[in-house]
Amino acid sequence: MHSTKERVVVSVGGSLIVPDGIDTDFLIRFKALILDKVEKGFSFSIIAGGGKTARRYQEAAHIVTPLSQADLDWIGIHATRLNAQLLRNIFVGHAHPHIIKNPTIDIDADEPVIIAAGWKPGCSTDYDAVLVAKNQGAMRLVNLSNIDYVYDSDPKKNPGAKKIEKINWANFRKLIPVEWDPGLSSPFDPIAAKEAESLGLEVAIINGTKLEEFSNYLDGLPFTGTVIS
Repeated sequence: MHSTKERVVVSVGGSLIVPDGIDTDFLIRFKALILDKVEKGFSFSIIAGGGKTARRYQEAAHIVTPLSQADLDWIGIHATRLNAQLLRNIFVGHAHPHIIKNPTIDIDADEPVIIAAGWKPGCSTDYDAVLVAKNQGAMRLVNLSNIDYVYDSDPKKNPGAKKIEKINWANFRKLIPVEWDPGLSSPFDPIAAKEAESLGLEVAIINGTKLEEFSNYLDGLPFTGTVIS
């Protein structure tokens, strides 16, 4: 049983917030779950991803004119901030009034929910989430994405790929590339993984379309997903 008033960092993939159009059904269910857990003593720092919103703007800009990687990154960062503003608004009355855009700055917040977004070029929201955890003394980070598990190889390319329910950081880092780049397909950013390992952070990779699994994880019950620690 985890102690009350535990702060958990939650990284919400932009593909959950805006899979194509804005998924209001997901947002309604996500809000209800978070506020239910707040009633039970949890507090949350929630980092929004950019998802399709980011990619559409990046692709449009790139068609019109060549852009540097930093310029493309800034478009992605602003997409995360738009999604974060949406999250802050739906948690009005429960969330800190300001969106955290620099995860290294100390936050003096009494509210049970803090919303954060992308920081600067060269940093993924995975890395931002780890820095938020470091800054706020959180020991657990939940990465809500669109996969059920981490696998030992790419299940799209290898039908025999084996799901992993629990893995340590050293072995997890052997499964993913050493460097991060914005187009990387990895369950967790390699730079974020290195930092999380140094902090002794527990990261749970959970399919955000199955919020009951997220709830089970928080409650210490069996759940579908992968724990990296």
